Amino acid sequence: MLFQQQSSSPSSPHIFTQQPAGSSNSAPEINLIPFIDVLLVILIFLMISTTFTRYQELSITLPSAEGAPSKSHTKDIAIAITADGRIAIDGKRVRNDELTNVLTRANPNSAQSNPEKSPTVTIAADGKAPHQVVMQVMEAARNAGLPNVVFATQATSK
Repeated sequence: MLFQQQSSSPSSPHIFTQQPAGSSNSAPEINLIPFIDVLLVILIFLMISTTFTRYQELSITLPSAEGAPSKSHTKDIAIAITADGRIAIDGKRVRNDELTNVLTRANPNSAQSNPEKSPTVTIAADGKAPHQVVMQVMEAARNAGLPNVVFATQATSK
């Protein structure tokens, strides 16, 4: 007998006894704690590595241009214009006749005439957006007391 302990008493336990195949005293156990730990680590990794993008309600394709990014510290007002002329201000759809009123409410310095402290209006117009709609947005920004208007573009790849 291989691995059998030699003892003098018949009632002593057999520590190194080889058991025949198929005869086990306990069912095999799967330890779930390490499995759960690994899943939690993977979940945390995926949550941290996920890219956070800024979603807008309207799908637009920006025209390309070269230039340095703006270094603005005030709260910007983002206006998106689609190829078919729909307008969204800070991600919310707006009708053309409501433009001036919405921009006036979005301007915290509307009573003051200090252009340095007024927020910057960033117009992200689709490359195929109607020129008339872009002009209406610029006019509404001027009427709302927002003189700082810039256009968003895509960076050209070199």
